[in-house]
Amino acid sequence: MYKMIVSDLDESLLNDAGQVSERDRATILRLQAQQVKFVPNTGRGFASVQALLKTIGTYQQPDQYVISYNGGVVVANQANQILRHHYLPFAVADQLYRMALAEPDLGIHLYTVHHVYVRNLDANEVSYIKSRGVDVLPLTGADLSAFAKRPIVKIIMKNLDPEKLAAFRARAERQVAEPLTVTYSSNRYVEFNPANVNKGSATLELGQALGIKPEEIIALGDNDNDFSMIQAAGCGVAVQNAVPHIKEAANLILTANNNQDPITEIYQRLFQ
Repeated sequence: MYKMIVSDLDESLLNDAGQVSERDRATILRLQAQQVKFVPNTGRGFASVQALLKTIGTYQQPDQYVISYNGGVVVANQANQILRHHYLPFAVADQLYRMALAEPDLGIHLYTVHHVYVRNLDANEVSYIKSRGVDVLPLTGADLSAFAKRPIVKIIMKNLDPEKLAAFRARAERQVAEPLTVTYSSNRYVEFNPANVNKGSATLELGQALGIKPEEIIALGDNDNDFSMIQAAGCGVAVQNAVPHIKEAANLILTANNNQDPITEIYQRLFQ
């Protein structure tokens, strides 16, 4: 019997307009009535998913949770209490930032615990962020000295050319001495988290805290940063629009893509 679903948001649970469908909203409420926890597991910060939590009925509710920043922070929804956190060393974040500044075709997103700071965004990225309802602040300066005393959860770079992202990743892994967890997401980002911090490890941490075994967990995802939770969960599920290696790792590949009520298909196939 499955007791928890952890779900990626963008291009997985959410449709192309950045919304959860009405059918899936109703299905999530039905699952909760059957004592199945529904936990967003996202690369976003928890502040940006509060509207979604209202939609699915877990906003400010006790014993409800969000995994954010690719596992960097686990939050209890009631009072947004941080239960677990894993921060990037400042020197590492600063080095990655300065490396990205040398390449003006890379957009930069810097995530602190409560805010997202951005730099070098083109019109496409501005539109994408707006569709996801994420509030951002400008990022300036030749380095991150202004953030030296503030926890940094992750830093990501954006370009729609996967080869450019791969080239930057390769340079970062050569030049940064500190081990890192590096993933891709949304077919536009390369993301840098601390070593061994990922959606899968955070899923297992939360499950253990709640007395839920790995085999009692379903994980839904579509892209590279979802791979660890697809592997960690008892049932890893890929939406139809998932990248090939996520489909290869999944126990179940949905016929639905992210625009076709994926949670409802999970419910029909695994709970009925």
